[in-house]
Amino acid sequence: MTGRQAPGVLPPSLRPWLGLIAGLAALVVVVIGVLYAGHSEPGRVDRWIVSPTADSVRNPWRHVALFLDFLGNPAGSVMLVVAVVGGCLLLRRPRAAVLVVAGVVVTVGTATVLKHLVGRTIHGPGNLSYPSGHTAFLTALALMVALLATGRFGLGRTAGTSLVFGAALVAGAAMGWAQVSLGAHYPTDVLGGWCTALAVIPATAWLVDRTADRLVDRTADAGRLERR
Repeated sequence: MTGRQAPGVLPPSLRPWLGLIAGLAALVVVVIGVLYAGHSEPGRVDRWIVSPTADSVRNPWRHVALFLDFLGNPAGSVMLVVAVVGGCLLLRRPRAAVLVVAGVVVTVGTATVLKHLVGRTIHGPGNLSYPSGHTAFLTALALMVALLATGRFGLGRTAGTSLVFGAALVAGAAMGWAQVSLGAHYPTDVLGGWCTALAVIPATAWLVDRTADRLVDRTADAGRLERR
């Protein structure tokens, strides 16, 4: 038995497209970060989209925005991660469970490091805003669930790529709307958070597959040596 026989979390048919998307997303993250490094005001693009510091959303949509915001907070995010990991284990996809944990840690960690490197703020010097960690988190989780579904149902390149990108777009748009509507982030912060997830998750999934394959191969080699 080799690692290739185990179900991977990054379907081979999606690797070229997701690799391209990840590269472009990383470029967007860097460009926006350079443009707004050290800024404490909305940029031209932010002002064109919406007044990002105007907490103007009203009920019932405010409740929706607050709920989405809760999902990106520590308590809400832990609940979501536990639920998704539990689902992976019930489906007997331990590798996917590892990806969920690793993907969330790497995505949130990357967003946190970028916040300190870029130094963009909102509502005062202590509120680092770029990129949006909430948006990065929910987008990353949606990406990983879509990857699991793609492998589970054996979707092809077109259907799989559409599902993965569509899930990322819906999750990123929903959380991004909530963050901008609540005045927590500039629109370009949201775009940066979305692209952070798009850049990190494919690379993390590839690394999880590669590491798991090597471990399985080593176990198989050790077993053959013992039988000799």
